[in-house]
Amino acid sequence: MVATTRTHELVQIAAAAADAKGGEDFVAFDVSEPLPLVDAFLLVTGSSERGVAAIADAVEEAMLEAGQKRLRREGRQESRWILLDFGDLVVHVFHEEERVFYGLERLWKDCPVIPVQTPEPAPQG
Repeated sequence: MVATTRTHELVQIAAAAADAKGGEDFVAFDVSEPLPLVDAFLLVTGSSERGVAAIADAVEEAMLEAGQKRLRREGRQESRWILLDFGDLVVHVFHEEERVFYGLERLWKDCPVIPVQTPEPAPQG
């Protein structure tokens, strides 16, 4: 089984929202093979607790606008690692230190990578 086209679209929507709030270091994995209830993980980094919270809030808002309700959220109080579960897509928003410490990229390295495209920055004039 592979992640659906809709899941790929949701990855891009979530990534664009995270990017707009300063999210960095985007990586998405198709985890549909080892995890039957989830199609994809999106990992994103924020540079501070406030940044992590803002990124998570923006992702939630964008996903709701796209018709995808959040099923579960964890970690909002500390804002060091916020997990947002949208069913087929789970978004992990990390503070830089937590991302390095937990190393989810190492855990899921055997899964196919989903290309993440974020908007190009406007040219500086």
